[in-house]
Amino acid sequence: MLLIEGLKKTYANGVVALDDVSLEIPRGMFGLLGPNGAGKSTLMRTIATLQDPDEGSVRLGDIDVINDKQALRRELGYLPQEFGTYPRTSPETMLNHLACLKGVADRADRKALVEGLLTQTNLWGVRKKNIDTFSGGMRQRFGIAQALIGDPGLIIVDEPTAGLDPAERRRFHNLLVRIGEDVVVVLSTHIVEDVSDLCPRMAIMGDGRILVTGEPAKLVAELEGRLWRVVADRGAEPDVGLPVVSTRMVAGRTELRMVADSAPVESAEPATPTLEDVYFATLNDHGVAVNLD
Repeated sequence: MLLIEGLKKTYANGVVALDDVSLEIPRGMFGLLGPNGAGKSTLMRTIATLQDPDEGSVRLGDIDVINDKQALRRELGYLPQEFGTYPRTSPETMLNHLACLKGVADRADRKALVEGLLTQTNLWGVRKKNIDTFSGGMRQRFGIAQALIGDPGLIIVDEPTAGLDPAERRRFHNLLVRIGEDVVVVLSTHIVEDVSDLCPRMAIMGDGRILVTGEPAKLVAELEGRLWRVVADRGAEPDVGLPVVSTRMVAGRTELRMVADSAPVESAEPATPTLEDVYFATLNDHGVAVNLD
């Protein structure tokens, strides 16, 4: 269990990145969903001991993360938004080097560990190639491989599928599901489908605050019978008299989606809610600005 209580962080420029953040994150995949600038990366960096909060505490089991950083780092696998590697280096060589840094001193143990990680992440066939030549998906799979060194009890992945094509994204999802069965995995993303596809529990974050937590299916069910859609020609959208949750184009026409107990206008039709609707409705309810233009 990862227990976060009362985290606060304000930067020197006055930006409040964490505003009394508290979460209980059990074993398995946990999705942290929010727009860019919500404070997700600040929270991930704080959990990963890369920066200190102004107030609050973080515990992983018996480990006091804020006051015993080395103990947490021995249990941590971390895939940040961006990571670098040495140029012209193969994944086999790089993983061997990182295993040395993590304290795997025995050569035979390192060899077995590296071979296992390359197989697990489906990189065995390219183990001798330069990481510089890898596609985005292959680089992310290497990132997970290095995060798994040391058999971590906590894995943090920050915006892992941004920029991946659909096939690479699906392969990466399958990999995350396999590794997320026995450890705490925190998936921080602004991509709703990643959380919908992978996470049995989630939280939505905005303006440095946790806005809602729960199970994706239950959060979606709470919108049943209360979500409406209006489709109109572009420029001829009706005034529905209440906040619009989201706007998107459907076959060249504009679809407005809104939450109400009854049809807001005569042309409104019941809509089937999705996690994306929950996401936008939650941000709207808490006054978090999202640009949909």
